[in-house]
Amino acid sequence: MTMLAEQIDGVIGGDTHRDTLAAAAVSPIGAVLASTDAAANARGYCRLLDFARQHIPGRRCWALEGIGSYGAGLAAFLGQAGEHVVEVCRPKRPVVRGGRKTDMIDAVRAAKEALVTEHLIQPRLRGKREALRVLLATRHGAVLASTAAINQLKSLIVSAPDDLPAELRKLKRLVQIARCAQLRDRPAQDVEHRMTARSLRSTVQRIQALQAEAKELEDEMLGLVREVAPELLKLLGVGPITATQILVSWSHPGRFRSEAAFASFAGVSPIPASSGLTNRHRLNRSGDRQLNRALHTISLIRMRLDPTTKAYVARRVAEGKTSRDAQRCLKRAICRQLFKILEHSDRDAGVNSENLAQAA
Repeated sequence: MTMLAEQIDGVIGGDTHRDTLAAAAVSPIGAVLASTDAAANARGYCRLLDFARQHIPGRRCWALEGIGSYGAGLAAFLGQAGEHVVEVCRPKRPVVRGGRKTDMIDAVRAAKEALVTEHLIQPRLRGKREALRVLLATRHGAVLASTAAINQLKSLIVSAPDDLPAELRKLKRLVQIARCAQLRDRPAQDVEHRMTARSLRSTVQRIQALQAEAKELEDEMLGLVREVAPELLKLLGVGPITATQILVSWSHPGRFRSEAAFASFAGVSPIPASSGLTNRHRLNRSGDRQLNRALHTISLIRMRLDPTTKAYVARRVAEGKTSRDAQRCLKRAICRQLFKILEHSDRDAGVNSENLAQAA
């Protein structure tokens, strides 16, 4: 495998923050050539690019921290300028005190880490992929707020005065929301009754607004998914939310070197856990947990609705696997199918469960 140091004349390491950017030019053998800092704005981006051209005029690579947050603007600027950009993870804080920590040290560390890393991380795309990400994050916040409001509503109903409709406690959630929305506080009632009714009505209005917001955001995501990868929506168990999460995590063709790398990133690659006469694999608890959650949702739907998937799981269980291990194998097969579709493989990936069974 060819390392980055064999392909370039130097690396520009970058440590990004809200207001400032630190950069260090490092040679292929790890020697620090120069360092500088700049403001986190368009003028600062131009200054860093001039710095890179001055100290590494030939083949160079940028190794940046925080491309998904404070470094997003710099990464987009460098991409438009035709620069080669990779992402490095932020360092873990040392467990012992006394470790040195400056922005320049972090910039040098980022460059050196890129030089010795076998598999470099490509930055995720912006554009429609970033639009899907912000829609997904905003909808998630609306759903969390709606859940908190629903819990508050139930708490208010439990402690409500007895003269309020007693049947509220026995109704289902949707009926509770509809009934509480019709409550009125009349002057003839005591202050506790009036304020409780007003609180219930206000909480219900918040729930309805948040649910409407989440539905609008979901419709926006559905429209974008139909533009980017409509074939995903043809798969059993894949809806707008799971399709959006898959596209956000995958980003663009070529980002993953193989479907095995994509499976490892999704946390569905099998991990050997054999010992003695026991030969088995265990669940992978690393990787992108939100992508893993999307694959888990797809597997649950297929195990419930798809006869071919039911037969596949039954066959795995008959081979001696537990139900969790059988589901792990199913998620690995789903990941393989999704990768073929996302990468637009020449071979037909198939959008039905029969192809899934064959791939497994």
